[in-house]
Amino acid sequence: MEYLGYEHVLLAMPDGEERRAREFYVDVLGFTEIVRPESLGGRGGGWFSAGPVMLHLGVEKDFRAARMAHPALLVSALAPLVARCEAAGYPIEPAVELPGFDRVHVYDPFGNRLELMQTVDQ
Repeated sequence: MEYLGYEHVLLAMPDGEERRAREFYVDVLGFTEIVRPESLGGRGGGWFSAGPVMLHLGVEKDFRAARMAHPALLVSALAPLVARCEAAGYPIEPAVELPGFDRVHVYDPFGNRLELMQTVDQ
């Protein structure tokens, strides 16, 4: 048996904040919203994809943002994405140097941390 990859990552969000989720994940990060299967409807949150990356947001009753745990999203061009985040009012935090990558952190509207990474030639 071998692991083939992630099918999706789920982050929690507060109830009733789907509009803010779309504004960040679609308008700022460039994801596409995916319609969930009917069997999973009515739960709030949302599903988003960009290329092979699937990200789900689920409503959590006693929501607390993930400040340490986070997905690390590998992108082909970090600078334009950083500029879009900053232009939309989402400050970028530098990340500790990691050989082979340029990387930063940004927080979604609910305080969940996301790591944005680009590979660099060494």
